[in-house]
Amino acid sequence: LNKKMREAAKKTIVPFTDFVVDSVRKFNALVAMSTALPNLQQISVHGLDGGHKYSDGDYPERMQAGRTANFITLDINIISRFRKLRILELYSAPLNGRYPVLFDFPLLHKLSIKYTHCLKWNLEMLEGLPLLKELFCASNESLTGN
Repeated sequence: LNKKMREAAKKTIVPFTDFVVDSVRKFNALVAMSTALPNLQQISVHGLDGGHKYSDGDYPERMQAGRTANFITLDINIISRFRKLRILELYSAPLNGRYPVLFDFPLLHKLSIKYTHCLKWNLEMLEGLPLLKELFCASNESLTGN
């Protein structure tokens, strides 16, 4: 692609299309899209192929960290490049610890967190999502706050 086409793609607002990250191949596609199409508006982060995990966040659960110590690690922080994100779904994603980057999307309207047992977060973290209209949580043992 020539330079003009690459620049045009970067400025394009991608229509609402659910991009599901549920394998290493799709994670690698997400990495490529983070520079080619940074205006992606909807991402779903699901479980990965066996033997893979996302990088541990702050204060990870020690037991889980030990069980997955030899897994191949993918950097979930890449998601922060999608500044126009409107919808984020975390479904059974292999996250362990606290990830402030997941709660820093000023345009996010909908957040769904389901079956992410080791994701540590609290309701105060939602302050980083000023336009949030819909929050759905299910089976999140590490949620705290009032």
